[in-house]
Amino acid sequence: MNTTSGTPVRTVVALLAALCCGCAANPAPDEAAAQLPPPGSSAPPSDAAPSSSAPPDPAAVGANELGQVPILMYHRLVERPSSVYDRTPAAFRAELERLAAEGYVPVTTAEYATGKIDLPAGAHPVVLTFDDGDATQFALGPDGAPVPGTAIAILLDVAARHPGFRPVASLYVNAGPFGSPDGAALRWLRDHGFEIGNHTRDHTNLASADERGVQEAIAAGQREIQRAVPDYRVSTLALPFGAIPSNGALALRGGSDGTSYEYACVLMVGAGPAPSPFAADFDPTTTPRIRSQDPTGEDARYGSAVWLDQLAAAPAQRYTSDGVPDRISYPASAGLTPAPHFTDRAVAY
Repeated sequence: MNTTSGTPVRTVVALLAALCCGCAANPAPDEAAAQLPPPGSSAPPSDAAPSSSAPPDPAAVGANELGQVPILMYHRLVERPSSVYDRTPAAFRAELERLAAEGYVPVTTAEYATGKIDLPAGAHPVVLTFDDGDATQFALGPDGAPVPGTAIAILLDVAARHPGFRPVASLYVNAGPFGSPDGAALRWLRDHGFEIGNHTRDHTNLASADERGVQEAIAAGQREIQRAVPDYRVSTLALPFGAIPSNGALALRGGSDGTSYEYACVLMVGAGPAPSPFAADFDPTTTPRIRSQDPTGEDARYGSAVWLDQLAAAPAQRYTSDGVPDRISYPASAGLTPAPHFTDRAVAY
């Protein structure tokens, strides 16, 4: 198992961007898993606008579908963190509870990157990403259900408490993920609507590899996933260490030893929110993430607690759904620009 540690490599671009800028009964994890909605479904969060036959008024819900999207990055859940990449299970649960209370609804990286963000009016997308395939993130017990205390079990529990909070996430894996050599863990994730993403087979630093080595590392990671889930379409890549290859285009598409890949999005380590996939400044080759972190500690100003505070204090900056999947609403006064291929759907108000 490779665990990222230390200061990430080559996150300068995202760091500079950051500088500029109710409860129901608590079901057991297996019961929560049984309540999972079909992939792509969602229910309105408690503070979202009620549904009606007429399309919601974008101004009434403060819609801004060119706004920023937090893509949160997690590694290990441990009771005694040993690096800034670790979180306690209690802190992880508290962050999910905060997201649900503030009207965020999880989407996968692939859904985000391809603009398949079908949320109730007034809701905000958030992407939950997990690197390295660590067993503290997800493991199956003898009963075939997620092991209590793992990140996915906690996510299912929070989602059961907040019906509008979709229990989906994107998990970026290396060889032998989640201590499940037979691939059962990956099949469970696929069957329950989670995204399985590539993190290279050997957690390769792509910045130090030549062009052939970059493609070999990425293609090998994809083969590892597809051995367990042969018909699965791997759609996104998270760069190990956040290291960008010298030819950045090779992170997005390429091939080696008979395996080709083409991704909708490549995630950095990053230090700030990501642009809307409909915005002119969206770049699928270098999409930033926010490290999940308490408000204090090393580089805490780039962490999730601080960024979520900033987005809450300036809600007009964050992506807020207009409730109409085929319409991209944004305030004309915000000075935002849609990408050229979305101008036919973009509506300023």
